[in-house]
Amino acid sequence: MRTTPTRRAILGAGIAAAGSGLLAACSNSGGSGGSSGSSGSSGSNGPKNGVGRSDSPTGPEGYVSPDGAEVAAAEAARGSGPVRKVKLTAAPTRLDLGGRTVATWAYGDQLPGQEVRVTAGDTLAVTVANHLPQSTSMHWHGLALRNDMDGVPGLTQRPIKAGAAFDYRFAVEHPGTYWFHPHSGVQQDRGLYAPLIVEDPKEPLKYDKEWVVVLDDWVDGIDGSTPDAVLAELRKGMGGMDHGGGMDHGGGGMDHDGGGMDHSGHGMSGMSYRSYQKAPADSPTASPSGPPGPSRMMMGATSPLLGGDAGDVAYPLHLVNGRTPDAPQTFRAAPGDRVRIRFINAGGDTAYRVCLGGHRMTVTHTDGYPVEHAETDALLLGMGERYDVLVTAGDGVFPLTALAEGKRASGLALLRTGGGAAPEKSVRPKELDGRLLTAGHLKADASVRLKPGAPDRTVTMRLTGSMAKYDWAVNGRRYDPDQRYPVRAGERVRLSFVNATTMWHPMHLHGHTFALPGGGPRKDTAIVLPGKSLDVDFDARNPGLWMLHCHNVYHAESGMMTVLGYRK
Repeated sequence: MRTTPTRRAILGAGIAAAGSGLLAACSNSGGSGGSSGSSGSSGSNGPKNGVGRSDSPTGPEGYVSPDGAEVAAAEAARGSGPVRKVKLTAAPTRLDLGGRTVATWAYGDQLPGQEVRVTAGDTLAVTVANHLPQSTSMHWHGLALRNDMDGVPGLTQRPIKAGAAFDYRFAVEHPGTYWFHPHSGVQQDRGLYAPLIVEDPKEPLKYDKEWVVVLDDWVDGIDGSTPDAVLAELRKGMGGMDHGGGMDHGGGGMDHDGGGMDHSGHGMSGMSYRSYQKAPADSPTASPSGPPGPSRMMMGATSPLLGGDAGDVAYPLHLVNGRTPDAPQTFRAAPGDRVRIRFINAGGDTAYRVCLGGHRMTVTHTDGYPVEHAETDALLLGMGERYDVLVTAGDGVFPLTALAEGKRASGLALLRTGGGAAPEKSVRPKELDGRLLTAGHLKADASVRLKPGAPDRTVTMRLTGSMAKYDWAVNGRRYDPDQRYPVRAGERVRLSFVNATTMWHPMHLHGHTFALPGGGPRKDTAIVLPGKSLDVDFDARNPGLWMLHCHNVYHAESGMMTVLGYRK
């Protein structure tokens, strides 16, 4: 077996493809600036001598600012390696999902967007051009990067207005599987996402091939639906038919880790709570009149693994690498090849139970960090969560199935190593019902385990709200960028999540990774089951203002997010 080499050639090809895929600019009129920010300049903005930014928002005094000297010092300590330049354009387009063509927004003309691949130690320089009819942003999900590059409008930067561009530049310190997407409204539930793979120059794993697998729940452009219309419907709530704040749909907070919590991770971009305006009439995803599309509010989706209610949204499609089960992607290998699969859940409201039919998987990483290797038949991935696994390919054609947990639907891709007919799109491999690992079953690799120590500070995050009013919040307060929970550099901080709702929430922290209890894995997202609590610890070593939020895009945009702020 050989170690997969560093893919400089692949990166160069990716950059060329991204550059050649830039689309013509559309009209700048009629754009809402996104719900989480103030207006910005219309030109390209970048670091001023690597220290400050002319366009950083301001906030309460006494906190480290996103473009402050403390942030610049932390970035300098990361070093400055070879610069990898990428150009990305967010624009309206039409995508073929495999038998279904939709009008949506994306980076270029493919789904997922063009993969960006760098090596740990590189400096990533990305110009994001906004050809959308409204403001946007770019969040680098899971990376511990400089604060003014984190991509949260109204907190770490001003929004990228329609017709404008923004230059992101930061050191990429830690290898792993990551991804990027907007942090503006519910844009991430369109086609605006792509993988970011950071290779390890001292890669310890041995494998022959690599397969990046991105999972997604899809509604945009189907029968007139848009994510904005879905959010508008959800915000009306369900009154006495509440399925998130009163009714028990089975499972009722069941614990499948034996320790009072399910720690399978989650991660989506957090958005502001302020209302998003309906898409402008010239948007390719706008309906000519009235609320676009049929009702997408989901009823009766239940999962014991998720403690009961599985989700809010009835998605018409579930995709694997941008393809429906009617026309799945086929990955080719030879029998006996050792394949590294990097799973990314880019969904907005769906957890996926995944397996590769006829194979066992060896889990090696989660959320970019190594774990003690563990074998499993299936995995549960929450939104934004990532897992890396190794499999030894058998001989034949095998289904990679992504079951939409609790939603009675699935996505599909194929591994082909030989001849034979492909399985039916409705295939349900037995591995889905075999051994299933969640993050709470895993242990961090010794190389990344937090040193033992009591917390210097405990921050309690009570998760509140219900489906009745769709009033999701943290400690009863909807998101306000000026409301901050203070921490200080050098502290060991404990986040104590208390889920006071009857729905599961994948909680995601920007700019850091935390450790799950009892030597558990390093994560940037963790599921907190309904009626349960979860304590996670992290070391405060990355100054700035950092978002903490539910990675369900609709919960976050409705208010379930807040800010951890480093005190000066």
